Amino acid sequence: MPRTPRPGPGAASNRTVPTLQPALFSGGRAAGEPLAARMRPRDLGDFVGQERVAGEGRPLRRMVERDEVPSMILWGPPGSGKTTLASIVASKTKRRFTQLSAVASGVADLRAAIAEAQQARNFEGIATILFIDEIHRFNRAQQDALLPYVENGTVTLIGATTENPSFEIVAPLLSRARVFKMEALAPEHLETIMRRALADPVRGYGGQTVRVDDDTLHSIAMLAGGDGRTALNVLELAVSLAEPDADGGRTVDAGLVEGAAQHPTLQYDRAGDAHYDTISAYIKSVRGSDVDAALYWLARMLEAGEDPLFVARRMVILAAEDVGLADPQALPVAVACQQAVHFLGMPEAALPMAEVTVYLARAPKSNSAYAAYKRAVADVTRTRNDAVPLHLRNAVTGLMRNLGYGAGYQYAHDYEGHVPPAQTHRPDAAEGNIYYEPGTLGDEARGH
Repeated sequence: MPRTPRPGPGAASNRTVPTLQPALFSGGRAAGEPLAARMRPRDLGDFVGQERVAGEGRPLRRMVERDEVPSMILWGPPGSGKTTLASIVASKTKRRFTQLSAVASGVADLRAAIAEAQQARNFEGIATILFIDEIHRFNRAQQDALLPYVENGTVTLIGATTENPSFEIVAPLLSRARVFKMEALAPEHLETIMRRALADPVRGYGGQTVRVDDDTLHSIAMLAGGDGRTALNVLELAVSLAEPDADGGRTVDAGLVEGAAQHPTLQYDRAGDAHYDTISAYIKSVRGSDVDAALYWLARMLEAGEDPLFVARRMVILAAEDVGLADPQALPVAVACQQAVHFLGMPEAALPMAEVTVYLARAPKSNSAYAAYKRAVADVTRTRNDAVPLHLRNAVTGLMRNLGYGAGYQYAHDYEGHVPPAQTHRPDAAEGNIYYEPGTLGDEARGH
């Protein structure tokens, strides 16, 4: 792992040496350095799209300006600016900056970084910011190893993660850090970032003749899916694909963008937050009878590669929980969809899934059976050890009959309407409580 050099007399107090510095060529660019890396903002004033986290007057910004930065976890999707924000924080504070990637670093790297931080603190009086990218990739033991050094201030931890810290960061470490939630960048933010790249004469294309109209920039922004890095990568590739004009300039059009982008990437992780957030949006759209929204979220999941059987299982649950007895056919329809998905596989399975999504969204809604079951569970919790009434027990032996099993049982079919006139079917402590209350829509409203 590269080591942070010790400062000589008069050296600046802030160091940022997470990696070896590449050679530079004309214009101040690092040889081979991608546009996205060259265009990283260097100041919070240039940091676009995360005003809620780092905007003027926000707590994080005030802490940076006062050099009172706490340990923190930056949680957000790829390309939302987590690494950029960490580097800006480091550059604006009087601290060393050491960077590790949890993907490529092990215990030895972590120990070396801690040892350097202890040396800088003990002999130079300088604090260290330890930035760990993809910190959720560290296992529990590695995360626990950080605890004493975060606790005693040897390092100020900045961890970046795309995963929910509540599930991926150990509780003791999480309790010692502030969590800042960063969002995917909006299209207008991505367009601003690309315009800066086109105008910057040192790090971008400002010293060249590169023509990109507003519609093309908007197309790139939409294809990037909220990811600033992706937007700049597509722009850079499109510029490189453009043939120089007679004057040496390059024009980027929709065709070049399509070639550079190939297939737009959906921000979706089948085991992460996007998985749960998107299925939640689908369920709530169906429950709210919003057909078009339900189809939208279905398409989002399937196009991103979600397991169609996972969605089909949710359809079966929806049919029972949210459509319920207002349309009793919803459940067999959903089960038939699950069977069709299993039989067909993708991409054909999308057709029955779309059909049943529309069916469920348009169906009348009732959660009466679900609510009734929850009421019954509450009574079971309260009376779980109460004995089954004797008249409801089967007397399969002479001893059981002598003990009163089945005595006084009223056989329903012997009575008018097939309902015993005076028979209870629950323990005394639960008798008389109403669980099922019919809904007011569909078949329930008609008394079926």
